[in-house]
Amino acid sequence: MRKKNVQSIAIKSFALLVLLGTAYQAMAQNAATPYPKMATIEQYLMDRTAEIALARSAAPESISGDAEVLVLGRHGFETAVKGKNGFVCIVGRGWSSAADPDFWNPKVRVPICMNSPAARTYLLAITKITDLALAGRNLAQVNEAIADATSKKELPAMEPGAMCYMTGKQGYGGDVAPHWPPHLMFFFSDTDPAIWGANLRGSPVIGIADPLSHLTQFVIAVERYSDGTPAPSTAKHKH
Repeated sequence: MRKKNVQSIAIKSFALLVLLGTAYQAMAQNAATPYPKMATIEQYLMDRTAEIALARSAAPESISGDAEVLVLGRHGFETAVKGKNGFVCIVGRGWSSAADPDFWNPKVRVPICMNSPAARTYLLAITKITDLALAGRNLAQVNEAIADATSKKELPAMEPGAMCYMTGKQGYGGDVAPHWPPHLMFFFSDTDPAIWGANLRGSPVIGIADPLSHLTQFVIAVERYSDGTPAPSTAKHKH
């Protein structure tokens, strides 16, 4: 029963995460987006204390409690709390953590907590995307800049073991997909999803490959949020 439930979450997560993707994936900008341009910077900012708490909610307290926390400032991410365990927690905004139509959506708030290999690699891409967005670059311009930086090796390849927790119950993923099941993400450079058996019938592993950024993301849904409560699709089941 447990395997069946995890598979069910993975299928739902796959449909959702394909929509979400990342701001630097090679996807055409939706001309019908309700957010055609950048809002005022104030709309993307949060109360510092609230942002720290939301960022930490991405992973269980045993992990996020000793993590470094970055918050968004007017000129990019800033260190709000020094960490002890190598993890780094942030709250992603629309340009890095939502579907294309929500690129400029000022309501997007996605808690993410990365381990040290991801913080040294994947986070650098998120930081660059954020800097570009805050400078007013649109989705197409950000995609082009990230692809260029990757090809020139200005952005590093993913380190072995790079991964993140996205198991927070709070946050908002955008109008296209407001919420999704708790999950883990693993990051690789130029990796064929097939080697993990991803996206196959019965497989709990989802693989999303972006050839322009040379990034492959593997997604594995989990049954509980970081606070220990079950995900909605598993709450009614007993094991």
